[in-house]
Amino acid sequence: MNKDFLKYQAQTTPHPLGLEVIDAKGSYIYTSDGQKHLDFVAGVSATSLGHCHPAVITAIKKQADKYLHVMVYGEYAQAPAVDFSKLLAKSLPDPLNKVYLVNSGTEAIEGALKLARRATGRTEILAAKNAYHGNTMGSLSLMNFEERQKPFRPLIGDVDFIEFNNDDNLNRITKKTAAVILETIQGGAGFIEPQNDYLKKVKDHCEAVGALLILDEIQPGFGRTGKLFGFENYDVVPDIMAIGKGMGGGLPVGAFVASEKLMDLLADHPKMGHITTFGGNPLVAAACHATLKTILETELMAETLEKEKRFRELLIHPLITAVRGKGLMLAAIVESEDIANQVIINCKEKGLILFWLLFEKTAIRITPPLTISIEEIEEGCGIIIDVLNKIKNKA
Repeated sequence: MNKDFLKYQAQTTPHPLGLEVIDAKGSYIYTSDGQKHLDFVAGVSATSLGHCHPAVITAIKKQADKYLHVMVYGEYAQAPAVDFSKLLAKSLPDPLNKVYLVNSGTEAIEGALKLARRATGRTEILAAKNAYHGNTMGSLSLMNFEERQKPFRPLIGDVDFIEFNNDDNLNRITKKTAAVILETIQGGAGFIEPQNDYLKKVKDHCEAVGALLILDEIQPGFGRTGKLFGFENYDVVPDIMAIGKGMGGGLPVGAFVASEKLMDLLADHPKMGHITTFGGNPLVAAACHATLKTILETELMAETLEKEKRFRELLIHPLITAVRGKGLMLAAIVESEDIANQVIINCKEKGLILFWLLFEKTAIRITPPLTISIEEIEEGCGIIIDVLNKIKNKA
C-alpha cells in the first residue's frame, strides 16, 4: 500500500511516517504489520474521545440511515447542526451565542477574519509571531515565517505581528486595527501559555479602540485544558472564537462563534458574506453533538488535569528540560532537535506515536485522547524514558 500511497496521494513532506493503518480503537492504532501503536497524538488533537468512540460511531450510523448532504449551509434547518449549535452556544459565556459551521479549522480562521473586517470596517489584522492558524491563504498570511510564505505570495495584506506575552507591544493595537488574532495557547511555538493576564490585557486594549479579539481554540478546545475551551482558564472572553480539531470526534469540521449581532452581519450587505457547501454536514454535525455531549456529561475535563499531573510526574529525565502546556496539550522539551527526532522515531518503532511541533524543534508533542487511561499514560511514558536512557547512554 505504501507504494501506491506515495505514487497517487499528494504528500506534505518528502518523508511521511507511512504507517499502514488498518484499524483504530480507543488509544491504539493498528497497522498492517500486525503491530499496535499507543497514540499520544490523537490525530494532532483531533480525536478527543479516542478512536471510534461508541457514542460517536452510534451517532454517525444513526444519521447515515436518515440523510446525508441535502443543501448548502444555512438554507435548510437540519437537526444535527441545530442541536450541536444550540448545545455549544448554551455551554459558552455571553456573548458567544451564534455558531457558523464550516469544514476545518483553517476555514474557521478565514471566516473569523472576514467577520472582523466586515464588523469594524477596518483592514489591519495583528497576529502573533510564531503563530500557526492553518495553511489556506488567509491563515498563512498570519504566519511570520518567510520560508513558508514566500512561495505563495502575494498573501492577504495589512497583517502585522506582535510578540505573544509581550505587554510592550499592546500599544500597537490602535483605531486602525480590525482584530487581534491569537492562539489561546501557542501551539507550534511550543505550547506557550499566556502569562500575567496577557489575554485580558489584549482584550482591554481591543475594547478601548473598537478592535475585536479573535481567539484560536482549534487545539486547546473541547476539554483539552481541563475547561471546555482554553480561554476559560485566563479570565477573558473573545469576540470571535475559531474551533475545529477535537470538535468532531475524528471527522473533519470547524466553526467560528460570535455574538448574534456580529454573526448576523454575514447574512446581508453582501448576502452570503461567507458560504460553504458542506459546512454543517449532518453526518459530521451528529458526530460533533455526540462528542460535545460526552465531554459535558462525563468527568473527562476534570480527569484531564489529573492525567496532566501524572504525565509531569513521569516525564522527569536529564534530557527533558521542561514540560510545557496545560491539561493534555503538552510538549516535552528536550536538549536538542536531534534528540527530539530520535525520541519520536525510536518511540514509533517501539509502538508509541509521538509527533513534532512546527516551530519549536526541541519539542515532542504529547496530545493524547482525553479518554486515555492512567495505565496507558504510564505505558507510554515508560517507553519515552527508556528511549531517552538509551540516547543518554550513547552520548
